[in-house]
This record gives sequence, structure tokens and C-alpha cells, in this order.
Amino acid sequence: MRALVFIIDVLVTLYGAVLLLRLLMQLTRADFRNPIARAVVQLTNPVVLPLRRLLPPAGKLDTASAAAVVLCALLKVWLLSLLLGFAPGAALLLRATLIDVAELVLHTYLWCIIFYALLSFLAPGNYSPAQSLLASITRPVLDPVRRLIPPIAGLDLSPLWAAIAIQALLILLR
Repeated sequence: MRALVFIIDVLVTLYGAVLLLRLLMQLTRADFRNPIARAVVQLTNPVVLPLRRLLPPAGKLDTASAAAVVLCALLKVWLLSLLLGFAPGAALLLRATLIDVAELVLHTYLWCIIFYALLSFLAPGNYSPAQSLLASITRPVLDPVRRLIPPIAGLDLSPLWAAIAIQALLILLR
């Protein structure tokens, strides 16, 4: 049973992260001609397009993508609760879903920052579709840190400090 819980947890979390990436790409105005961005859109279209018929966008916010992220987290919490033999009430289910969405956002940003930093060390100055996409997604988190902590001897430590702050937030959330 634990293996089934693990598999469902991982698969639904990964798909939720892809849905969240689509939302973050829209919010940061990432280049959707990027091959990775196109793959994210194709993977999420089966869920987002039907929701888009029901939920119109609210300004810059694509409510269909945001709702898809929340629904995916709700599905995960509900399925895992049922598999573990626990029937949560509506209030507990809502609270667990909101915490799951917050953790998903923080983990997604953490991994995007880690991959962005690794790519900048491995291939500095070279064009990479992944690095371009990650740069636009992580910019809202890294730019304020860069203003507070400038590069030291040409070394940008903002990903390190942002990762530490995100880890602290994850600890507080738990």
C-alpha cells in the first residue's frame, strides 16, 4: 500500500508542478516559443483548456491554470487520504490543499533556482532553452535578492540565498 501511495503522490505532484510551471510562465511572460515551454503547454492543455471555457482570465492571471493547480492538489490530498483510510472533513481538506499548493510553489521555485544556477555554472554565456525559461521564471524571486546582495567578485550568490530562504519557509510551513 505504501508503494501505491508513493507512486500516486509523486505522479500527481509532478503533474501539479507542470501545471504550476505553465502558470508561472504566464505570470512572468516567458517565451512560449521555447521548446520546453511548448512541451509544458501541450502537457497541460487537456486540463487547462476545458477549465478555460468555464473560468475567464482575470487580468494577468490565467484563472484556469490557477484552478488546475488547486484542483490537482485537492485531488492529491483527497486520493492520499482515501488510500490511507482517512476521511477528512471539508475544512481539513481545504487546509491540507492550501498547504500542499504552498509547498508545491516553494519546491517548484527551489528546483527552478537550483537548475538555473547549475546551468549557469556548466554553460556560462551559451544559449540554452532551459536556461532562458528558468531565467524568466526565477527572475521575480532572484531580482530582489540581487538588489540586497550584489555579486561578490563577479559571483552571483543570489540563488544560494534564495534557496536558503525558501528552505526556511518550507520548514515554517511544516
